[in-house]
Amino acid sequence: MADFLMPSLGADMETGKVVEWLVKPGDRIQPGAVVAVVETHKGAIDIECFLGGVIEDLAPLDVELPVGALLAHVHAAGEAAAAAPAPSPAPTAATAAAVEGPRETATAPRPAAREPSPEAAGPAASTTVGPKLSPAARRRAQELGLDTAALRGTGVDGALTLADVELAATQSRPQAAPAAPAAASAPRAARAGFDPAQMRQAIAAAMTRSKREIPHYYLTSTIAFAAAQAWLDAYNRERDPADRLLPATLLLKATAQALVEVPQLNGFHENGAYRSGPGIHVGWAIALRGGGLVAPAIHDADRKSLPELMAALRDLVQRARAGGLRSSELMDPTITVTSLGERGAESVLGVIYPPQVAIVGFGRVVQRPWVVAGTVVPRPLVALSLAADHRASDGHVGGQLLAAIDRALQSPETL
Repeated sequence: MADFLMPSLGADMETGKVVEWLVKPGDRIQPGAVVAVVETHKGAIDIECFLGGVIEDLAPLDVELPVGALLAHVHAAGEAAAAAPAPSPAPTAATAAAVEGPRETATAPRPAAREPSPEAAGPAASTTVGPKLSPAARRRAQELGLDTAALRGTGVDGALTLADVELAATQSRPQAAPAAPAAASAPRAARAGFDPAQMRQAIAAAMTRSKREIPHYYLTSTIAFAAAQAWLDAYNRERDPADRLLPATLLLKATAQALVEVPQLNGFHENGAYRSGPGIHVGWAIALRGGGLVAPAIHDADRKSLPELMAALRDLVQRARAGGLRSSELMDPTITVTSLGERGAESVLGVIYPPQVAIVGFGRVVQRPWVVAGTVVPRPLVALSLAADHRASDGHVGGQLLAAIDRALQSPETL
């Protein structure tokens, strides 16, 4: 028998609550299956279980549980299930105090081996045009026969949450005759939608911890973007709009490729030592229009082609803003990349997201004077920055990473 625990979905998560189980006690699950929806300050997250077997003893719904708390037991194939224990008692005052107290030393539980990819783990995300909604909300709406186009969402950017679907179902249900109190089954109370203020508080706590505990050092460089822009223009000219690449794709791939050369910045500082990441899983920073920020991982970014990375970026942004992220995308980013885009500032100095040891930043592409063969000419330039952890590396290694990113962008045909 193995324990399925509340996962840590980032350094800024202390507690979460299961708002929906997608399996029943006694169901057999495969490793990587999406089994529950957990609500955190980042919204409703589809939680994958990387254990295989029969799931039992499910944690109660709508109870705040700390990271690492028991969510369920999973019995391996052929293992006799033990007698089901009594349901977990409601949190006591002491438990509540522990939940509310600081969890400065908590670290994200990470699998020893590479988990199945998110695409294999759960249902594919919908790319159809329509109201934004999480996979859990979509499934529930289909079960209830509700038209999601007619519903109003309370999530980020008007996304439909599971609570919105449940509330709409309650309101559309015909009035039934009163039942005996003992037999009545009251509908579950609708849950509040995404709270930007709560996310802001969690981000502030994580970044305060980062600046207090991590000895940051900063490096910056200016990169000529002319070769990359010319290649990108030629590539896009021959393709339909849906198949074109954004500059962010080149920046992402150049960073991932550079980390192959300089792996010292791709990993975690935990328990007083550096631990290399199991792969190059780039956390791409996504600003939520309702307020807040998430940086889910694009797994094995160095192994993906540019079209695959573009598709992954589009899908990730859409699901992040609709509340459809998966736990595996939040558990193991090995480095964060933030790109301010064409409407952002000219440069950015990031704050490391613990337990990672580096964050790479790109400003917007700007036209500036540049010296070419002794002549000053106008050229598109991009400001590149690195914030890194002095416990894991020094400026020499950081400079190597920036130089490797520069080289990659000067030869975009090799990306």
